Amino acid sequence: MKQGFRQSMAWLHTWSGLILCWLLFAIFLTGTASYFRQEIQLWMQPELHASRPDALTAQRAYDALQARAPQAQSWNIVLPGPRSPVAQVSWRDAGAPVRRGPGNGMVLDAGTGAQLSPRESNAGNFLYRFHFELYGMERITGRWIVGVATVIMLIGIITGIVTHRRIFKDFFTLRPRKGHRSWLDGHNAAAVLALPFHLMITYSGLLLLMTLLMPWGIEAAYQGDTQAFFSEWGRRGGAAESAPLAPREPAPGATPLSAMLAHADIAWGPGQVASISVTRPGTAQAIVELRRRGTGSLLDRGQPDRLRFRGADGQTLPAEASAEPSGPGMVYNVLTALHLVRFADPVVRWIFFLLGLMGTFMAASGLVLWVVKREPDRRKLGRTPAGHRLVQVLNVAAVAGMTAAVGALFWANRLIPAGLPGRAQWEIHAFFAVWGLSLLHAAVRPHRAAWREQLWLGAALFALAPLLNAWTGTSHLLGALRHGDGLLAGIDLTLLALGLTLAAVARKVGLHRPPPAPAARARPPRAAPRPAPGGAHTGTATPAAAAGRGADA
Repeated sequence: MKQGFRQSMAWLHTWSGLILCWLLFAIFLTGTASYFRQEIQLWMQPELHASRPDALTAQRAYDALQARAPQAQSWNIVLPGPRSPVAQVSWRDAGAPVRRGPGNGMVLDAGTGAQLSPRESNAGNFLYRFHFELYGMERITGRWIVGVATVIMLIGIITGIVTHRRIFKDFFTLRPRKGHRSWLDGHNAAAVLALPFHLMITYSGLLLLMTLLMPWGIEAAYQGDTQAFFSEWGRRGGAAESAPLAPREPAPGATPLSAMLAHADIAWGPGQVASISVTRPGTAQAIVELRRRGTGSLLDRGQPDRLRFRGADGQTLPAEASAEPSGPGMVYNVLTALHLVRFADPVVRWIFFLLGLMGTFMAASGLVLWVVKREPDRRKLGRTPAGHRLVQVLNVAAVAGMTAAVGALFWANRLIPAGLPGRAQWEIHAFFAVWGLSLLHAAVRPHRAAWREQLWLGAALFALAPLLNAWTGTSHLLGALRHGDGLLAGIDLTLLALGLTLAAVARKVGLHRPPPAPAARARPPRAAPRPAPGGAHTGTATPAAAAGRGADA
Protein backbone atom coordinates (compact mmCIF):
# COMPACT_ATOMS: atom_id res chain seq x y z
CA MET A 1 0.00 0.00 0.00
CA LYS A 2 3.04 2.32 -0.11
CA GLN A 3 1.96 3.53 -3.55
CA GLY A 4 -1.57 4.27 -2.46
CA PHE A 5 -4.82 2.32 -2.53
CA ARG A 6 -5.66 3.00 -6.19
CA GLN A 7 -2.17 2.07 -7.42
CA SER A 8 -2.35 -1.15 -5.38
CA MET A 9 -5.71 -1.97 -6.99
CA ALA A 10 -4.21 -1.33 -10.44
CA TRP A 11 -1.41 -3.80 -9.70
CA LEU A 12 -3.92 -6.38 -8.42
CA HIS A 13 -6.19 -5.84 -11.44
CA THR A 14 -3.30 -6.35 -13.88
CA TRP A 15 -1.82 -9.48 -12.38
CA SER A 16 -5.02 -11.17 -11.23
CA GLY A 17 -6.34 -10.68 -14.74
CA LEU A 18 -3.23 -12.03 -16.45
CA ILE A 19 -2.75 -15.13 -14.29
CA LEU A 20 -6.04 -16.79 -15.26
CA CYS A 21 -7.30 -14.63 -18.10
CA TRP A 22 -6.45 -17.33 -20.64
CA LEU A 23 -8.79 -19.69 -18.80
CA LEU A 24 -11.40 -16.96 -18.33
CA PHE A 25 -11.42 -16.33 -22.09
CA ALA A 26 -12.18 -20.02 -22.71
CA ILE A 27 -14.90 -19.97 -20.03
CA PHE A 28 -16.48 -16.85 -21.52
CA LEU A 29 -16.30 -18.16 -25.09
CA THR A 30 -17.79 -21.57 -24.38
CA GLY A 31 -20.35 -20.09 -21.98
CA THR A 32 -21.49 -17.60 -24.60
CA ALA A 33 -21.84 -20.40 -27.16
CA SER A 34 -23.88 -22.35 -24.59
CA TYR A 35 -26.68 -19.80 -24.81
CA PHE A 36 -27.52 -21.54 -28.08
CA ARG A 37 -26.35 -25.05 -27.24
CA GLN A 38 -29.67 -26.62 -28.30
CA GLU A 39 -29.50 -24.83 -31.65
CA ILE A 40 -25.85 -25.89 -32.07
CA GLN A 41 -26.80 -29.46 -31.23
CA LEU A 42 -29.54 -29.33 -33.87
CA TRP A 43 -27.08 -28.03 -36.50
CA MET A 44 -24.76 -30.92 -35.62
CA GLN A 45 -27.47 -33.48 -36.47
CA PRO A 46 -28.62 -32.81 -40.05
CA GLU A 47 -30.81 -35.91 -39.96
CA LEU A 48 -33.30 -33.84 -37.91
CA HIS A 49 -33.44 -30.79 -40.15
CA ALA A 50 -36.35 -31.95 -42.34
CA SER A 51 -38.78 -32.39 -39.42
CA ARG A 52 -41.80 -30.08 -39.65
CA PRO A 53 -44.24 -30.14 -36.69
CA ASP A 54 -47.99 -29.72 -37.16
CA ALA A 55 -51.21 -30.05 -35.15
CA LEU A 56 -51.06 -33.87 -35.13
CA THR A 57 -47.50 -34.21 -33.80
CA ALA A 58 -48.58 -35.02 -30.23
CA GLN A 59 -50.98 -37.72 -31.40
CA ARG A 60 -48.31 -39.30 -33.61
CA ALA A 61 -45.91 -39.48 -30.67
CA TYR A 62 -48.64 -40.95 -28.47
CA ASP A 63 -49.44 -43.59 -31.09
CA ALA A 64 -45.73 -44.44 -31.46
CA LEU A 65 -45.48 -45.17 -27.73
CA GLN A 66 -48.62 -47.29 -27.81
CA ALA A 67 -47.07 -49.38 -30.56
CA ARG A 68 -43.54 -49.55 -29.10
CA ALA A 69 -44.04 -49.81 -25.32
CA PRO A 70 -47.68 -50.71 -24.48
CA GLN A 71 -46.69 -52.41 -21.20
CA ALA A 72 -44.41 -49.66 -19.92
CA GLN A 73 -44.85 -48.19 -16.46
CA SER A 74 -44.69 -44.59 -17.75
CA TRP A 75 -44.38 -42.60 -20.97
CA ASN A 76 -42.93 -39.17 -21.58
CA ILE A 77 -43.30 -37.02 -24.71
CA VAL A 78 -41.31 -33.83 -25.33
CA LEU A 79 -43.06 -31.89 -28.08
CA PRO A 80 -41.34 -29.66 -30.66
CA GLY A 81 -40.77 -26.11 -29.53
CA PRO A 82 -39.08 -22.87 -30.53
CA ARG A 83 -35.64 -24.53 -30.16
CA SER A 84 -36.28 -28.02 -31.53
CA PRO A 85 -38.36 -29.26 -34.50
CA VAL A 86 -38.58 -32.92 -33.44
CA ALA A 87 -40.61 -34.93 -30.94
CA GLN A 88 -38.77 -37.00 -28.35
CA VAL A 89 -40.42 -39.93 -26.60
CA SER A 90 -39.17 -42.16 -23.80
CA TRP A 91 -40.58 -44.83 -21.54
CA ARG A 92 -39.75 -46.68 -18.35
CA ASP A 93 -40.49 -50.31 -17.89
CA ALA A 94 -41.90 -51.69 -14.66
CA GLY A 95 -39.15 -52.16 -12.10
CA ALA A 96 -36.64 -50.08 -14.06
CA PRO A 97 -34.73 -47.27 -12.27
CA VAL A 98 -36.12 -43.76 -12.61
CA ARG A 99 -33.04 -42.55 -14.44
CA ARG A 100 -33.45 -43.01 -18.15
CA GLY A 101 -30.80 -45.00 -19.94
CA PRO A 102 -29.90 -45.72 -23.56
CA GLY A 103 -32.41 -47.75 -25.53
CA ASN A 104 -35.62 -46.48 -23.88
CA GLY A 105 -36.18 -43.44 -26.05
CA MET A 106 -36.74 -42.39 -29.65
CA VAL A 107 -36.53 -39.24 -31.73
CA LEU A 108 -39.49 -38.86 -34.09
CA ASP A 109 -40.11 -36.81 -37.19
CA ALA A 110 -42.76 -34.37 -36.03
CA GLY A 111 -44.52 -34.37 -39.41
CA THR A 112 -44.66 -38.11 -40.07
CA GLY A 113 -44.06 -39.87 -36.75
CA ALA A 114 -41.22 -41.91 -38.28
CA GLN A 115 -38.28 -42.76 -36.05
CA LEU A 116 -35.14 -40.76 -36.83
CA SER A 117 -31.56 -41.91 -36.28
CA PRO A 118 -29.40 -38.81 -35.81
CA ARG A 119 -25.64 -39.15 -35.84
CA GLU A 120 -23.85 -39.43 -32.53
CA SER A 121 -22.76 -35.93 -31.55
CA ASN A 122 -22.36 -34.11 -28.29
CA ALA A 123 -20.72 -30.88 -29.44
CA GLY A 124 -23.32 -28.50 -27.99
CA ASN A 125 -23.26 -30.17 -24.59
CA PHE A 126 -19.46 -30.38 -24.71
CA LEU A 127 -19.18 -26.60 -24.99
CA TYR A 128 -21.71 -26.19 -22.19
CA ARG A 129 -19.96 -28.56 -19.79
CA PHE A 130 -16.49 -27.27 -20.69
CA HIS A 131 -17.73 -23.86 -19.53
CA PHE A 132 -17.93 -24.97 -15.89
CA GLU A 133 -16.20 -28.37 -15.69
CA LEU A 134 -13.38 -28.10 -18.23
CA TYR A 135 -12.42 -31.46 -19.73
CA GLY A 136 -10.16 -34.44 -19.17
CA MET A 137 -10.23 -34.27 -15.37
CA GLU A 138 -12.51 -35.19 -12.53
CA ARG A 139 -15.63 -33.04 -12.56
CA ILE A 140 -15.16 -31.78 -9.01
CA THR A 141 -11.59 -30.73 -9.81
CA GLY A 142 -12.70 -28.91 -12.94
CA ARG A 143 -15.44 -27.10 -11.05
CA TRP A 144 -12.96 -26.07 -8.37
CA ILE A 145 -10.63 -24.60 -10.98
CA VAL A 146 -13.50 -22.73 -12.64
CA GLY A 147 -14.69 -21.52 -9.24
CA VAL A 148 -11.27 -20.10 -8.38
CA ALA A 149 -11.08 -18.44 -11.81
CA THR A 150 -14.54 -16.94 -11.22
CA VAL A 151 -13.42 -15.49 -7.89
CA ILE A 152 -10.41 -13.93 -9.64
CA MET A 153 -12.78 -12.60 -12.32
CA LEU A 154 -14.84 -10.91 -9.62
CA ILE A 155 -11.65 -9.43 -8.14
CA GLY A 156 -10.66 -8.16 -11.59
CA ILE A 157 -14.04 -6.46 -12.09
CA ILE A 158 -14.03 -4.77 -8.69
CA THR A 159 -10.41 -3.63 -8.89
CA GLY A 160 -11.03 -2.42 -12.46
CA ILE A 161 -13.86 -0.22 -11.21
CA VAL A 162 -11.67 1.15 -8.40
CA THR A 163 -8.66 1.69 -10.66
CA HIS A 164 -10.35 3.68 -13.41
CA ARG A 165 -11.46 6.94 -11.88
CA ARG A 166 -12.80 8.17 -15.23
CA ILE A 167 -14.20 4.80 -16.29
CA PHE A 168 -17.57 6.14 -17.48
CA LYS A 169 -15.99 9.17 -19.14
CA ASP A 170 -13.45 6.97 -20.87
CA PHE A 171 -16.30 4.79 -22.12
CA PHE A 172 -17.14 7.52 -24.63
CA THR A 173 -13.50 7.84 -25.70
CA LEU A 174 -12.14 5.78 -28.57
CA ARG A 175 -8.78 6.71 -30.09
CA PRO A 176 -8.02 4.52 -33.13
CA ARG A 177 -4.49 3.69 -34.23
CA LYS A 178 -2.97 4.83 -30.94
CA GLY A 179 -1.46 1.52 -29.87
CA HIS A 180 -1.76 1.03 -26.13
CA ARG A 181 -4.38 3.78 -25.77
CA SER A 182 -6.62 2.23 -28.44
CA TRP A 183 -6.57 -1.18 -26.75
CA LEU A 184 -7.24 0.43 -23.37
CA ASP A 185 -10.21 2.36 -24.81
CA GLY A 186 -11.66 -0.80 -26.33
CA HIS A 187 -11.12 -2.74 -23.11
CA ASN A 188 -12.82 -0.02 -21.06
CA ALA A 189 -15.74 0.29 -23.49
CA ALA A 190 -16.44 -3.46 -23.47
CA ALA A 191 -16.12 -3.57 -19.68
CA VAL A 192 -18.34 -0.57 -18.91
CA LEU A 193 -21.09 -1.20 -21.45
CA ALA A 194 -21.68 -4.74 -20.13
CA LEU A 195 -20.64 -4.05 -16.51
CA PRO A 196 -24.00 -5.06 -14.94
CA PHE A 197 -23.95 -8.24 -17.02
CA HIS A 198 -20.37 -9.04 -15.99
CA LEU A 199 -21.15 -8.56 -12.30
CA MET A 200 -24.34 -10.63 -12.55
CA ILE A 201 -22.84 -13.48 -14.55
CA THR A 202 -19.80 -13.72 -12.27
CA TYR A 203 -21.68 -13.55 -8.97
CA SER A 204 -24.44 -15.92 -10.11
CA GLY A 205 -21.79 -18.33 -11.37
CA LEU A 206 -20.32 -18.40 -7.87
CA LEU A 207 -23.80 -19.05 -6.49
CA LEU A 208 -24.13 -22.10 -8.72
CA LEU A 209 -20.88 -23.43 -7.24
CA MET A 210 -21.42 -22.25 -3.66
CA THR A 211 -22.19 -25.68 -2.17
CA LEU A 212 -18.87 -26.87 -3.61
CA LEU A 213 -16.77 -23.83 -2.73
CA MET A 214 -18.27 -23.20 0.74
CA PRO A 215 -19.82 -26.44 2.05
CA TRP A 216 -18.93 -25.92 5.70
CA GLY A 217 -22.18 -24.26 6.80
CA ILE A 218 -24.33 -27.04 5.35
CA GLU A 219 -22.07 -29.73 6.79
CA ALA A 220 -22.22 -28.14 10.24
CA ALA A 221 -25.96 -27.41 10.30
CA TYR A 222 -27.20 -30.55 8.54
CA GLN A 223 -24.42 -33.00 9.44
CA GLY A 224 -23.58 -33.38 5.75
CA ASP A 225 -27.16 -34.16 4.67
CA THR A 226 -27.33 -31.87 1.63
CA GLN A 227 -30.67 -33.39 0.57
CA ALA A 228 -32.27 -32.15 3.79
CA PHE A 229 -30.78 -28.70 3.20
CA PHE A 230 -32.21 -28.43 -0.32
CA SER A 231 -35.57 -29.79 0.80
CA GLU A 232 -35.89 -27.20 3.58
CA TRP A 233 -34.58 -24.44 1.36
CA GLY A 234 -37.28 -25.16 -1.19
CA ARG A 235 -35.05 -25.47 -4.20
CA ARG A 236 -35.76 -29.13 -4.57
CA GLY A 237 -38.25 -31.35 -2.81
CA GLY A 238 -37.32 -34.59 -1.11
CA ALA A 239 -37.74 -37.81 -2.94
CA ALA A 240 -41.24 -39.06 -2.37
CA GLU A 241 -41.70 -42.71 -1.60
CA SER A 242 -43.41 -44.43 -4.47
CA ALA A 243 -46.57 -46.31 -3.59
CA PRO A 244 -46.75 -49.97 -4.60
CA LEU A 245 -48.17 -50.48 -8.05
CA ALA A 246 -51.61 -51.99 -8.36
CA PRO A 247 -52.07 -54.87 -10.81
CA ARG A 248 -52.56 -53.70 -14.39
CA GLU A 249 -56.23 -53.51 -15.31
CA PRO A 250 -56.90 -52.76 -18.97
CA ALA A 251 -59.03 -49.69 -19.37
CA PRO A 252 -62.38 -50.31 -21.08
CA GLY A 253 -62.00 -47.05 -22.93
CA ALA A 254 -59.65 -44.09 -22.83
CA THR A 255 -60.26 -40.41 -23.41
CA PRO A 256 -58.59 -39.25 -26.64
CA LEU A 257 -55.47 -37.18 -26.17
CA SER A 258 -56.92 -34.50 -28.44
CA ALA A 259 -59.62 -33.69 -25.85
CA MET A 260 -56.99 -33.06 -23.17
CA LEU A 261 -54.91 -30.91 -25.54
CA ALA A 262 -58.02 -28.88 -26.39
CA HIS A 263 -58.54 -28.27 -22.68
CA ALA A 264 -54.95 -27.06 -22.39
CA ASP A 265 -55.40 -24.74 -25.39
CA ILE A 266 -58.34 -23.11 -23.61
CA ALA A 267 -56.45 -22.78 -20.31
CA TRP A 268 -53.04 -21.67 -21.65
CA GLY A 269 -53.49 -20.69 -25.27
CA PRO A 270 -52.72 -22.66 -28.44
CA GLY A 271 -49.37 -24.43 -28.69
CA GLN A 272 -48.35 -23.97 -25.06
CA VAL A 273 -48.01 -27.65 -24.15
CA ALA A 274 -44.32 -28.50 -23.82
CA SER A 275 -44.48 -32.13 -22.74
CA ILE A 276 -46.85 -34.96 -21.88
CA SER A 277 -46.32 -37.71 -19.32
CA VAL A 278 -48.50 -40.75 -18.78
CA THR A 279 -48.25 -43.06 -15.78
CA ARG A 280 -49.69 -46.57 -16.00
CA PRO A 281 -50.64 -46.11 -19.67
CA GLY A 282 -53.34 -48.33 -21.08
CA THR A 283 -54.86 -49.11 -17.66
CA ALA A 284 -57.77 -47.87 -15.62
CA GLN A 285 -55.27 -46.15 -13.31
CA ALA A 286 -53.67 -44.10 -16.11
CA ILE A 287 -52.95 -40.43 -15.36
CA VAL A 288 -52.02 -37.97 -18.10
CA GLU A 289 -50.12 -34.82 -17.18
CA LEU A 290 -49.58 -31.88 -19.54
CA ARG A 291 -46.82 -29.39 -18.77
CA ARG A 292 -46.81 -25.82 -19.97
CA ARG A 293 -43.89 -24.09 -21.63
CA GLY A 294 -41.87 -21.65 -19.56
CA THR A 295 -43.60 -18.38 -18.84
CA GLY A 296 -40.50 -16.27 -19.42
CA SER A 297 -40.64 -14.89 -15.88
CA LEU A 298 -37.67 -14.66 -13.54
CA LEU A 299 -39.98 -15.39 -10.63
CA ASP A 300 -40.94 -18.72 -12.12
CA ARG A 301 -39.81 -21.37 -9.64
CA GLY A 302 -38.80 -23.63 -12.49
CA GLN A 303 -41.96 -25.71 -11.88
CA PRO A 304 -44.11 -25.23 -15.00
CA ASP A 305 -47.89 -25.10 -14.79
CA ARG A 306 -49.45 -28.52 -15.09
CA LEU A 307 -52.80 -30.04 -15.98
CA ARG A 308 -53.61 -33.58 -14.81
CA PHE A 309 -56.32 -35.83 -16.22
CA ARG A 310 -57.59 -39.28 -15.48
CA GLY A 311 -56.82 -41.27 -18.58
CA ALA A 312 -59.90 -43.48 -18.45
CA ASP A 313 -62.54 -40.73 -18.54
CA GLY A 314 -60.59 -37.47 -19.06
CA GLN A 315 -61.68 -36.00 -15.74
CA THR A 316 -59.48 -33.16 -14.49
CA LEU A 317 -57.46 -33.92 -11.38
CA PRO A 318 -56.02 -31.41 -8.90
CA ALA A 319 -52.41 -30.49 -9.51
CA GLU A 320 -49.80 -31.84 -7.14
CA ALA A 321 -48.60 -29.23 -4.67
CA SER A 322 -44.99 -28.18 -5.10
CA ALA A 323 -42.75 -26.86 -2.37
CA GLU A 324 -42.74 -23.08 -2.08
CA PRO A 325 -39.20 -21.72 -2.06
CA SER A 326 -38.01 -19.70 0.88
CA GLY A 327 -36.82 -16.11 0.55
CA PRO A 328 -33.16 -17.06 0.03
CA GLY A 329 -34.31 -19.84 -2.27
CA MET A 330 -36.25 -17.35 -4.40
CA VAL A 331 -33.19 -15.06 -4.66
CA TYR A 332 -31.09 -18.05 -5.64
CA ASN A 333 -33.64 -19.10 -8.28
CA VAL A 334 -33.74 -15.62 -9.83
CA LEU A 335 -29.95 -15.25 -10.03
CA THR A 336 -29.36 -18.74 -11.38
CA ALA A 337 -32.17 -18.29 -13.91
CA LEU A 338 -30.36 -15.16 -15.09
CA HIS A 339 -27.10 -17.07 -15.42
CA LEU A 340 -28.62 -20.01 -17.28
CA VAL A 341 -31.11 -17.87 -19.30
CA ARG A 342 -33.81 -20.48 -18.81
CA PHE A 343 -36.50 -17.82 -18.76
CA ALA A 344 -35.48 -16.01 -21.96
CA ASP A 345 -37.30 -15.66 -25.24
CA PRO A 346 -35.19 -15.47 -28.44
CA VAL A 347 -34.72 -11.69 -28.22
CA VAL A 348 -33.42 -11.79 -24.64
CA ARG A 349 -31.25 -14.79 -25.51
CA TRP A 350 -29.63 -12.83 -28.36
CA ILE A 351 -29.02 -9.88 -26.02
CA PHE A 352 -27.27 -12.18 -23.55
CA PHE A 353 -25.27 -13.71 -26.41
CA LEU A 354 -24.03 -10.28 -27.53
CA LEU A 355 -23.19 -9.32 -23.94
CA GLY A 356 -21.30 -12.59 -23.61
CA LEU A 357 -19.32 -11.74 -26.73
CA MET A 358 -18.44 -8.39 -25.15
CA GLY A 359 -17.20 -10.21 -22.06
CA THR A 360 -15.14 -12.48 -24.29
CA PHE A 361 -13.66 -9.43 -26.03
CA MET A 362 -12.97 -7.82 -22.65
CA ALA A 363 -10.89 -10.83 -21.60
CA ALA A 364 -9.08 -10.98 -24.97
CA SER A 365 -8.37 -7.24 -25.06
CA GLY A 366 -6.98 -7.39 -21.53
CA LEU A 367 -4.49 -10.03 -22.63
CA VAL A 368 -3.48 -8.07 -25.72
CA LEU A 369 -3.26 -4.87 -23.69
CA TRP A 370 -0.69 -6.45 -21.36
CA VAL A 371 1.58 -7.20 -24.36
CA VAL A 372 1.01 -3.91 -26.20
CA LYS A 373 1.66 -1.83 -23.09
CA ARG A 374 5.11 -3.37 -22.72
CA GLU A 375 6.11 -3.08 -26.37
CA PRO A 376 8.12 0.15 -25.93
CA ASP A 377 10.18 -1.55 -23.22
CA ARG A 378 10.90 -4.52 -25.50
CA ARG A 379 11.92 -2.25 -28.38
CA LYS A 380 14.15 -0.22 -26.11
CA LEU A 381 15.72 -3.44 -24.86
CA GLY A 382 16.20 -4.68 -28.43
CA ARG A 383 14.80 -8.15 -27.70
CA THR A 384 11.77 -9.93 -26.23
CA PRO A 385 12.34 -11.34 -22.74
CA ALA A 386 11.42 -14.99 -22.25
CA GLY A 387 8.51 -14.15 -19.97
CA HIS A 388 7.02 -11.70 -22.47
CA ARG A 389 7.46 -14.22 -25.28
CA LEU A 390 5.61 -16.84 -23.22
CA VAL A 391 2.69 -14.44 -22.73
CA GLN A 392 2.65 -13.69 -26.47
CA VAL A 393 2.48 -17.39 -27.37
CA LEU A 394 -0.22 -18.14 -24.80
CA ASN A 395 -2.25 -15.12 -25.92
CA VAL A 396 -2.34 -16.29 -29.54
CA ALA A 397 -3.20 -19.88 -28.64
CA ALA A 398 -5.77 -18.93 -25.98
CA VAL A 399 -7.62 -16.36 -28.11
CA ALA A 400 -7.15 -17.07 -31.81
CA GLY A 401 -6.37 -20.77 -31.33
CA MET A 402 -9.36 -21.42 -29.07
CA THR A 403 -11.66 -19.61 -31.49
CA ALA A 404 -10.35 -21.65 -34.43
CA ALA A 405 -10.81 -24.85 -32.39
CA VAL A 406 -14.51 -24.05 -31.90
CA GLY A 407 -14.82 -23.56 -35.66
CA ALA A 408 -13.02 -26.87 -36.21
CA LEU A 409 -15.65 -28.56 -34.03
CA PHE A 410 -18.32 -27.71 -36.63
CA TRP A 411 -16.18 -29.06 -39.46
CA ALA A 412 -15.29 -32.25 -37.58
CA ASN A 413 -18.99 -32.88 -37.05
CA ARG A 414 -19.60 -33.08 -40.79
CA LEU A 415 -16.32 -34.59 -42.01
CA ILE A 416 -16.13 -37.51 -39.55
CA PRO A 417 -18.18 -40.44 -40.96
CA ALA A 418 -21.65 -40.59 -39.41
CA GLY A 419 -21.39 -44.29 -38.62
CA LEU A 420 -17.94 -44.22 -37.03
CA PRO A 421 -18.04 -45.80 -33.54
CA GLY A 422 -17.41 -43.20 -30.86
CA ARG A 423 -17.63 -40.35 -33.37
CA ALA A 424 -18.81 -37.89 -30.70
CA GLN A 425 -15.50 -38.37 -28.91
CA TRP A 426 -13.60 -37.90 -32.17
CA GLU A 427 -15.26 -34.49 -32.58
CA ILE A 428 -13.85 -33.48 -29.21
CA HIS A 429 -10.45 -34.92 -30.16
CA ALA A 430 -10.49 -32.71 -33.28
CA PHE A 431 -11.24 -29.66 -31.11
CA PHE A 432 -8.25 -30.27 -28.84
CA ALA A 433 -6.00 -31.24 -31.75
CA VAL A 434 -6.55 -27.88 -33.44
CA TRP A 435 -6.14 -26.06 -30.13
CA GLY A 436 -2.88 -27.87 -29.39
CA LEU A 437 -1.52 -27.22 -32.89
CA SER A 438 -2.32 -23.54 -32.46
CA LEU A 439 -0.03 -23.44 -29.42
CA LEU A 440 2.79 -25.06 -31.39
CA HIS A 441 2.20 -22.71 -34.33
CA ALA A 442 2.29 -19.64 -32.06
CA ALA A 443 5.58 -20.85 -30.56
CA VAL A 444 7.42 -21.24 -33.89
CA ARG A 445 6.00 -18.27 -35.82
CA PRO A 446 6.63 -14.56 -35.24
CA HIS A 447 4.08 -12.99 -32.94
CA ARG A 448 2.22 -10.83 -35.46
CA ALA A 449 2.29 -13.53 -38.16
CA ALA A 450 0.85 -16.09 -35.72
CA TRP A 451 -2.04 -13.76 -34.88
CA ARG A 452 -2.77 -13.09 -38.54
CA GLU A 453 -2.61 -16.71 -39.69
CA GLN A 454 -4.69 -18.16 -36.88
CA LEU A 455 -7.32 -15.46 -37.22
CA TRP A 456 -7.57 -16.19 -40.95
CA LEU A 457 -7.94 -19.89 -40.14
CA GLY A 458 -10.79 -19.17 -37.72
CA ALA A 459 -12.42 -16.83 -40.25
CA ALA A 460 -12.34 -19.54 -42.93
CA LEU A 461 -13.71 -22.22 -40.62
CA PHE A 462 -16.67 -20.10 -39.47
CA ALA A 463 -17.49 -18.32 -42.73
CA LEU A 464 -17.42 -21.52 -44.81
CA ALA A 465 -19.42 -23.60 -42.30
CA PRO A 466 -22.77 -22.66 -43.96
CA LEU A 467 -21.41 -24.01 -47.27
CA LEU A 468 -20.33 -27.16 -45.45
CA ASN A 469 -23.85 -27.48 -44.08
CA ALA A 470 -25.34 -27.17 -47.56
CA TRP A 471 -22.89 -29.74 -48.92
CA THR A 472 -23.21 -32.39 -46.19
CA GLY A 473 -26.66 -31.72 -44.69
CA THR A 474 -30.28 -31.94 -45.69
CA SER A 475 -30.89 -28.19 -45.67
CA HIS A 476 -29.03 -24.99 -46.51
CA LEU A 477 -29.21 -21.32 -45.64
CA LEU A 478 -31.33 -20.17 -48.57
CA GLY A 479 -33.72 -23.09 -48.11
CA ALA A 480 -34.04 -22.38 -44.39
CA LEU A 481 -34.81 -18.72 -45.08
CA ARG A 482 -37.35 -19.70 -47.71
CA HIS A 483 -39.16 -22.09 -45.36
CA GLY A 484 -38.98 -19.72 -42.39
CA ASP A 485 -36.71 -22.08 -40.43
CA GLY A 486 -35.22 -19.58 -38.03
CA LEU A 487 -33.24 -22.16 -36.05
CA LEU A 488 -30.96 -23.33 -38.86
CA ALA A 489 -30.88 -19.97 -40.62
CA GLY A 490 -29.89 -18.27 -37.36
CA ILE A 491 -26.97 -20.64 -36.75
CA ASP A 492 -25.71 -20.35 -40.34
CA LEU A 493 -25.97 -16.55 -40.31
CA THR A 494 -24.22 -16.36 -36.94
CA LEU A 495 -21.38 -18.54 -38.18
CA LEU A 496 -21.07 -16.37 -41.28
CA ALA A 497 -21.07 -13.16 -39.22
CA LEU A 498 -18.40 -14.52 -36.87
CA GLY A 499 -16.27 -15.56 -39.84
CA LEU A 500 -16.52 -12.12 -41.44
CA THR A 501 -15.67 -10.47 -38.12
CA LEU A 502 -12.57 -12.61 -37.69
CA ALA A 503 -11.58 -11.89 -41.29
CA ALA A 504 -11.85 -8.15 -40.65
CA VAL A 505 -9.69 -8.48 -37.53
CA ALA A 506 -7.13 -10.61 -39.39
CA ARG A 507 -6.96 -8.03 -42.19
CA LYS A 508 -6.51 -5.27 -39.61
CA VAL A 509 -3.63 -7.18 -38.03
CA GLY A 510 -2.04 -7.72 -41.44
CA LEU A 511 -2.25 -4.03 -42.36
CA HIS A 512 -0.95 -2.81 -39.03
CA ARG A 513 2.65 -1.65 -39.03
CA PRO A 514 4.34 -0.89 -35.74
CA PRO A 515 5.71 2.63 -35.46
CA PRO A 516 9.43 2.99 -36.12
CA ALA A 517 11.73 2.77 -33.20
CA PRO A 518 12.41 6.18 -31.70
CA ALA A 519 15.74 7.59 -32.84
CA ALA A 520 18.41 8.01 -30.26
CA ARG A 521 18.31 11.49 -28.83
CA ALA A 522 21.41 13.57 -29.78
CA ARG A 523 23.52 14.65 -26.89
CA PRO A 524 23.63 18.40 -26.30
CA PRO A 525 27.00 20.01 -27.14
CA ARG A 526 29.43 19.99 -24.32
CA ALA A 527 30.16 23.43 -23.04
CA ALA A 528 33.70 24.73 -23.63
CA PRO A 529 35.81 24.84 -20.51
CA ARG A 530 35.60 28.15 -18.76
CA PRO A 531 38.97 29.91 -18.93
CA ALA A 532 40.71 30.34 -15.68
CA PRO A 533 41.61 33.76 -14.47
CA GLY A 534 44.56 35.21 -16.27
CA GLY A 535 43.85 33.47 -19.57
CA ALA A 536 44.79 29.97 -18.40
CA HIS A 537 42.57 27.01 -19.28
CA THR A 538 41.57 24.14 -17.07
CA GLY A 539 42.10 20.61 -18.28
CA THR A 540 44.55 19.42 -20.90
CA ALA A 541 42.71 20.48 -24.07
CA THR A 542 44.20 23.24 -26.10
CA PRO A 543 42.06 26.15 -27.32
CA ALA A 544 42.21 24.71 -30.84
CA ALA A 545 40.92 21.33 -29.66
CA ALA A 546 38.10 23.02 -27.74
CA ALA A 547 37.13 24.97 -30.83
CA GLY A 548 37.15 21.74 -32.83
CA ARG A 549 34.77 20.09 -30.42
CA GLY A 550 32.43 23.02 -30.63
CA ALA A 551 32.43 22.85 -34.41
CA ASP A 552 31.78 19.09 -34.36
CA ALA A 553 28.83 19.59 -32.04
